[in-house]
Amino acid sequence: MAKDKIILALDVDSETKAVGLVRSLKDEVGAFKVGLELFNSTGPDIFGRLRQAGAERVFYDCKFHDIPNTVAGASRAAARMGIWMFNVHTSGGSDMMKAAAEAARQTATQLGVRPPLVIGVTVLTSIDETILREELVVCSDVRSQVAHLALLAKNSSLDGVVASPHEIGAIRDACGSGFLIVTPGVRPAGAAIGDQKRVMTPGEAIRHGADYIVVGRAITASDDPVAAARAIGEEIETVSGEQ
Repeated sequence: MAKDKIILALDVDSETKAVGLVRSLKDEVGAFKVGLELFNSTGPDIFGRLRQAGAERVFYDCKFHDIPNTVAGASRAAARMGIWMFNVHTSGGSDMMKAAAEAARQTATQLGVRPPLVIGVTVLTSIDETILREELVVCSDVRSQVAHLALLAKNSSLDGVVASPHEIGAIRDACGSGFLIVTPGVRPAGAAIGDQKRVMTPGEAIRHGADYIVVGRAITASDDPVAAARAIGEEIETVSGEQ
């Protein structure tokens, strides 16, 4: 279903707000994203509270980035919390990514549960060519760097990556089909782009080949969040019917 491709970003600072969004939107989106703001405001109990409110799939947007042993421990903890999907920074290197994937899968096997999807963050959508070149001193252009990191993630046993919709084609060329692409930086036509720099509309992202799109303020800040989510689902359905 079209709604299953929508991950709603719960970028709020309280359990009450997050639970309210889940209760009102659980039938309109496929998953909910818990990021650093919500997690650090409420603690790990938020995952159980969201499941009780009706969130069947939760994406923990934790962006682990540390030495392999530390990330492995954090990944085991994420698996024990029943997370559907979580992410690590690909710039942590292949040893770190392999440690995350192996720890999460081993823990899930021990518990007899489905292992969480482990995906890698490539280049943040707030970063453009100038920042990449002048501040991070990366000689590659954004598209080439994302494709390189995506292939590194695939070869490190990750299930997919997080990337701007502008790099979907490059990732598919490098990694082939079956490798998940989750795209933030998605805004309906006319919506404010905020601090994102590499954006597309939901329909454009799906047309380019995104498996999931992450949408936050375009829904949560709307006067009618349910209607906003449904409109995005209808746009995705229209595009999917064209393919």
